[in-house]
Amino acid sequence: MVVAAVAGAFPLAQLLLVRPAMGLGWDESVYVSQVASHAPASFFSAPRARGVPLLVAPVAAWSSSTEPLRIYLAVLSGLGLFLALRAWRQVLPASVLATAGALFATLWVTLFYGPQAMPNYWVAVGALAGTGCFLRARAIRTDRTAPWGLGLSVALMAGMRPMDAVWVVLPLVVLVVCVRQWRRPALLVALGAGLAAGAAEWVVEAYVSYGGLAQRLSDASRIQGGLGWNVAVGDQLRALGGRTLCRPCTGAVPPVTETLWWFALPLLAALAVGAAVRAGRPAVTLVPLACAASAAFPYLFLIGYAAPRFLMPAYALLAVPVAGLVVHAVRVPGRLGRPLTVTLLVLVLAGHLTAQLVVLHNTVRRTTAARQEWADIADGLHRLGVRPPCLVTGKEYVPIAFYTGCSSAASGGHDANTTVAGIRRTAGRLPTAVLVAPAGGPPGYARSWPSHRVAGLRVYVAPAPAAKAPVAAR
Repeated sequence: MVVAAVAGAFPLAQLLLVRPAMGLGWDESVYVSQVASHAPASFFSAPRARGVPLLVAPVAAWSSSTEPLRIYLAVLSGLGLFLALRAWRQVLPASVLATAGALFATLWVTLFYGPQAMPNYWVAVGALAGTGCFLRARAIRTDRTAPWGLGLSVALMAGMRPMDAVWVVLPLVVLVVCVRQWRRPALLVALGAGLAAGAAEWVVEAYVSYGGLAQRLSDASRIQGGLGWNVAVGDQLRALGGRTLCRPCTGAVPPVTETLWWFALPLLAALAVGAAVRAGRPAVTLVPLACAASAAFPYLFLIGYAAPRFLMPAYALLAVPVAGLVVHAVRVPGRLGRPLTVTLLVLVLAGHLTAQLVVLHNTVRRTTAARQEWADIADGLHRLGVRPPCLVTGKEYVPIAFYTGCSSAASGGHDANTTVAGIRRTAGRLPTAVLVAPAGGPPGYARSWPSHRVAGLRVYVAPAPAAKAPVAAR
């Protein structure tokens, strides 16, 4: 019951603290456009997977409004959290699971991305559920549902972000293959089948649209800045203050009140391991910690930029041993005595929650303002005659095109999907707009187009296509 209460409060907190009317972001517009009825599909780059479009299709296919989509995703995220925590039943007590759920659900990044059309929360839920099913299957060999739950959880992760799924399950595969006590064919089959089922569409699409699997992996690496040894720990630290994307990641580190919890995580993990070893149950702590470390590794050491959402699977997994440590501290009287221990924990957690809510409030405010500007630009384009069917290119072109109901195009960069000649041809038959920063200049082909100031951008609109001369009657 207490786990259900935590999971039920999570969507309510999202709807209260994250505005349901907040417009869609850049990545969201790409995912939603794949199934939306009111806007053409945006270019789908190599790293992306089709899990999010499939997730949002029941709402996005018939409604262009943001509010129903946010409410739907918030409710679905609460259900996902409940099922993920329930996967740990018979492995950990309800008090630990409820605490873990509360710790994860009250992070600003979890509240912010729960109702968004983004894959990272769902990878986190899949990681949490899969690890719980894995431990349950190992501890209770008569539990026939646990391997199925493991396979479905891995399939969910792979359907959202295939490479993230590989990193999360890597420690589980190592355990099953290399440690005699963990060798169970059913677990290995579940892991392999889950990865295959979830990533099948992504692999097939690689051969159909990206020149093969190796080419898609290469393109995905290039788009992410080239995978290699890149220490991004400092970048992730700078992003903790509410920067949804830190690329390039410069500027000051956020105040200590917003980052202290992050520095405390390694210490809390070490204490949790010590407590679990003393209790004679090291696996229930070491396994999620290993999966968390594996999930975080590429985003801390292999990618040269940062976004807080990248580490959500690690945070979800770390919440379990940290919650066990919190419950242990409350139940086992120490030198300070139970009342003083509880008081100190309440004060620490209250301070932590306050800091998270402050970051969340500021992030929502900034994000809402930025996305409202995109909506204002879309309204301005409509007034200038840029209406569907139409084409938008230039600065912030993907979300603004989506808001306008236009196709989006780029002749260079990671999302290049056309050529300059192609844009010129389209401008000869459809309303076309080029978006330019106020201090910038238009591309050569648009220099003669009429210029307008719309919100914070300079907009160059192609002249209306000339009407064809009537054919003389014979």
